Amino acid sequence: MSIQVDVALRRGAFALDAAFEAGPGLTALFGRSGSGKTTLIDLIAGLARPDRGRIVVDGTTLVDTRTGLFLPPHRRRVGVVFQDARLFPHLSVRTNLAYGRVFARHRADPAHLDAVVGMLGIGHLLDRRPAGLSGGERQRVAIGRALLARPRLLLMDEPLAALDEARKAEILPAIERLRDEAGVPIVYVSHAVSEVARLATTVVVLEAGHVAAVGSAEAILRRADLAPVHDAEAGALLDMVVEAIDPDTGLTRLTGAAGRLLVPGLARPIGTRLRVRIPARDVLIATTPPRGLSARNILAGRISGMTASGTEMAVEIACNDAHLVARITRAAVRDLGLTIGQPVHAIVKSVAFDPAGIGELRASVAI
Repeated sequence: MSIQVDVALRRGAFALDAAFEAGPGLTALFGRSGSGKTTLIDLIAGLARPDRGRIVVDGTTLVDTRTGLFLPPHRRRVGVVFQDARLFPHLSVRTNLAYGRVFARHRADPAHLDAVVGMLGIGHLLDRRPAGLSGGERQRVAIGRALLARPRLLLMDEPLAALDEARKAEILPAIERLRDEAGVPIVYVSHAVSEVARLATTVVVLEAGHVAAVGSAEAILRRADLAPVHDAEAGALLDMVVEAIDPDTGLTRLTGAAGRLLVPGLARPIGTRLRVRIPARDVLIATTPPRGLSARNILAGRISGMTASGTEMAVEIACNDAHLVARITRAAVRDLGLTIGQPVHAIVKSVAFDPAGIGELRASVAI
């Protein structure tokens, strides 16, 4: 499955002219407020018409201004989840879920309903009404309603923006499962780097209505030159696996291409695949093997790139097939004599890891 977007639209003083392509998984539209993220969502959903352009989802053309094609929203099979859940307050969760199927004119499919309810963990909510749900529960129901319409694409416009941290922690695992198991491509709007780092397969960085960069989440989020564009610090994304848990120290040992990491205890089974973000500010560099340190994580690698920004330097370190980024001063680069290709050691404290920001990766199983 894929999505191809190439559109232009002017709204007053704001001009959008954006093009990108993305494959399966979750594509994050990432950037500052006012960069054009929600405008793109409106165009894909059919809530706005582009002045020029073409949108194709999974081989089906939704818009082509050159030929005059414009599918209305109800014919696009595009599900939308907004910041607020927009559930019917007088209906039960079960009836709210059924509304998605009825609106899309699909026959009742108990197996599909059971699969969606199970994936989102909302089986115990079916007989309740929206007023009795938490914000995270309401959003999960809204996602379920959208999925039961069997969309070819799911749009999520900052679905966590109105939630507190506890409610975000409640719904993030559900979105991870949606990304990995639903078999429906997702376009996800956010300006929060923690969400993008945890969830995104592909990242589209928007700046003032234009696409500043497109690529894998791992490649885009470690680029220091893009940090000023999306107001977020560069950092590494590592795919790791839970290898062991030390009952004496409470630390969990992870293994991956970069090597081994010790992080605060995670309630995850052995063998679980995880995505771990390490911000550049949490990485130190040593030119010789360090000794006598309290830091538990020391990864060997070579400097693969350096990007200057004012008095600072972002130093990229290749650790086998993985990459870390360290943010240090230009004075430190000079005093250590750092150069491209130089062997170094990247040092990360175990306490630098936030367990709530570590995401889970699952095998794809379409529902």
